[in-house]
Amino acid sequence: APLLPDRRPRDGDLVLDSFGTIREPTRMSEQHRFTVATRPRQSHDITAEVAAVVRDSGIATGVAHIFVRHTSCGLAITENADPSVRHDLETLLQRWAPDSDPAYRHDLEGDDDMAAHARSLLTGVSVSVPFAAGRLLLGTWQGIYLFEHRAQGHRREIVVTLLG
Repeated sequence: APLLPDRRPRDGDLVLDSFGTIREPTRMSEQHRFTVATRPRQSHDITAEVAAVVRDSGIATGVAHIFVRHTSCGLAITENADPSVRHDLETLLQRWAPDSDPAYRHDLEGDDDMAAHARSLLTGVSVSVPFAAGRLLLGTWQGIYLFEHRAQGHRREIVVTLLG
């Protein structure tokens, strides 16, 4: 393919880098989505799904940004060996943002509505994980978890953006 510096490279094009070396361009980003059917007030390990996205992408090194498209659940990187850690985290979240607090005004979807939004602020709705050689660089005892903050299960959409 010809060397064309006046437009963005396409698949198969060759480009000159800043040192004058001819290189084939690589994909720098990808985005994937998957859905998780949650159980009420439980954490769901999504590490394997995210790892598969990274592995299958063909991008060797970069950052995986994981985002949940909802306001009453959250994402966290936490202990993956002992499930009691996640149970205790749920206990803390319920203590810090209790259901049915009489001070809440927002309860359009039930007694757990405002508490679920508050818990979402505490856990956050996104995490980022570096990867290399097509593998997540999580620590030995780390996993990526979706926390369902509602008293009923839902279908939650996860967006994984890979930047390499």
